Amino acid sequence: MSSGTDALQRVEQALNQILLGKPRAIRLALTCLLANGHLLIEDLPGVGKTTLAHALARAMNLDYRRVQFTSDLLPGDVLGVSVFEQGSGEFRFHPGPIFTQVLLADEVNRAPPKTQSALLEAMEERQASVEGATRDLPEPFFVIATQNPEEQVGTHPLPESQLDRFLMRIELGYPDPRAERALLERRGDTGHPAPDTMATPEQLAEWQASVDAVHADSKVLDYLQELVAASRDTARFAHGLSPRAGVGLLRAARAHAFLDTRDYITPDDIARVLPAVAGHRVRAREPQDSARTVEALLECVPSR
Repeated sequence: MSSGTDALQRVEQALNQILLGKPRAIRLALTCLLANGHLLIEDLPGVGKTTLAHALARAMNLDYRRVQFTSDLLPGDVLGVSVFEQGSGEFRFHPGPIFTQVLLADEVNRAPPKTQSALLEAMEERQASVEGATRDLPEPFFVIATQNPEEQVGTHPLPESQLDRFLMRIELGYPDPRAERALLERRGDTGHPAPDTMATPEQLAEWQASVDAVHADSKVLDYLQELVAASRDTARFAHGLSPRAGVGLLRAARAHAFLDTRDYITPDDIARVLPAVAGHRVRAREPQDSARTVEALLECVPSR
């Protein structure tokens, strides 16, 4: 494992000082970044979604752009457009905000499906095709999308193909009373608090490479594979985990172990990341929330 994990622990501690009372959400957000995935945060406005995205980018010294998704947002507003310049007599491409290392797609489900789909290629292929030309995106490329609950006015549900591009989906929820009191007692609230820079993109790339090297023995892989197979039990679930989701679950478990400074994963790592990885992918036959669906999945397969 990398000898620089002390810096990673400092990043996690700093984020916990910014977003009070949410250590589990912060741990999962870091796990998603280390696993080289994308993160969907679903919750009500005002609970800290944007604060988390901004603080994570600042702590890692990553370029950061924010796009407010609205009903009139066009794909070109995200990807960029070519503009004719009279001085040169040529069209010049003006990159959109997607050409950054951390993109915050704020309230992504307020945009129409055509604009939502502008993110699909970028999230999967790490490139953007604009006006017949394919352009590589920066490395690393990390999308944090926020989503309002579907019952709110003016939202468009994300299609399953879009949801599957997000390695993890988390919720922040309201802070506990102690954390909320500390938030109220903060002075000089002038916007999103920002931590000091504690890592570099190069260190992040090193950590991501180390995550890939975290060992998973055959018994752990058996447990993961049994969970994936159980999710496809058509008597219990309407939609199961795809092979891509299974690979993502393994990557997330490796990243979770790495954050715990281990070079091997355990069944507990898989169980801890499963709600965030499977909650937006698995659908139960009977209507119930995603947390209960994941609990039912875990009950199907005894831990090893």
